[in-house]
Amino acid sequence: MLTHERYKNILDYLAERDAATVSELAAATGTSESTIRRDLVALDKEGRLRKVYGGAAAINKTEGMSEDEVRIREVMMPEEKEQIASYASQLINDDDFIYIDSGTTTSRLIDHISDTNATFVTNGIIHAHKLLSKGLKAYMLGGRVRSVTASVVGSDSIRNMLKYNFTKAFLGTNGIDITSGFTTPDSDEAMLKEKAIEKSFAVFVLADHSKFRRVYPVTFAELRKCCIITDKLPYSGFLDKTIIREVTR
Repeated sequence: MLTHERYKNILDYLAERDAATVSELAAATGTSESTIRRDLVALDKEGRLRKVYGGAAAINKTEGMSEDEVRIREVMMPEEKEQIASYASQLINDDDFIYIDSGTTTSRLIDHISDTNATFVTNGIIHAHKLLSKGLKAYMLGGRVRSVTASVVGSDSIRNMLKYNFTKAFLGTNGIDITSGFTTPDSDEAMLKEKAIEKSFAVFVLADHSKFRRVYPVTFAELRKCCIITDKLPYSGFLDKTIIREVTR
């Protein structure tokens, strides 16, 4: 196999799995581990992958400050979001005091909530309407309205949050990365999510597989602080950092 072909196979393998050991790459390319080690050094110098102890990791996609509006995000990954939301709804008990973050997957969570005596708090405008239309006991945080996410954020919402102590929180995220953790484009959104985690006994991040290996400007939590509910399990390295519940089809 020519060098450039081997490079392509290595990068394709990492693109699918995010990370791999030297032995895995050697088996995938049909070459020796010593050759793979030299390839990883070369590709790392070119900035095409990140060499780590015993193997390599893919270079994660870094995103900017832009964010799609709710109406656009609502139609993205619909089946995956439904599966995640349905699973998450089963975690709600009658005696729960729950925070539901703004976001399209957390919005679908409400669609799956059946009769319950649980109490809900949210910063999502659409979420509050859904909760009330289902006859559920709900409160909404006050603060500045952020139109792109149809959510309430800012210092007033954080002050509102301080008086609550949640049994569970269900959060959304824009990006998930081993190094950067959970990330979002907006600092006000990040601060509110961070406070929700601080004020909750158990925290679940609802995220389809497209959110992995994406990094946005603002980190709101390390991976170890939350349980991820997703439709597809990422590579095993994430298991060292957090708890993942994979939705079975």
